[in-house]
Amino acid sequence: MKEGTLYSEAQCTRHINGVEDALYVVGGKWKLRIVIALVNGHTRFNELQRTVNGISARVLSNELKQLEVNGLLQRVVQADQTPVVVEYVPTEYAKSLKDVFAVLADWGQKHKKKILLNDKA
Repeated sequence: MKEGTLYSEAQCTRHINGVEDALYVVGGKWKLRIVIALVNGHTRFNELQRTVNGISARVLSNELKQLEVNGLLQRVVQADQTPVVVEYVPTEYAKSLKDVFAVLADWGQKHKKKILLNDKA
């Protein structure tokens, strides 16, 4: 390992590949926001659309389909009710992202403070 590096070349490559794989699943403008809303109990389509500010119905629908394919949510249709109720329930796999959300939120808050302090300087 070179002096001053955190990882060996192989470790660096593994980290980059792992981040690329993670971003493939939860990357983009909306997916993390949707998963966070789901994990916090917002399960119906209109509820999600209100919670995730600025997302259109078409985009939300597409993102929900992709999250379902990747095992982060389950679409539950309650056809025995009138009108039919559709809910999007986070899987245990989605809940495994809880620590990732916490670290990202913490870093984001610190970064915002840092940037705002730099603007005032």
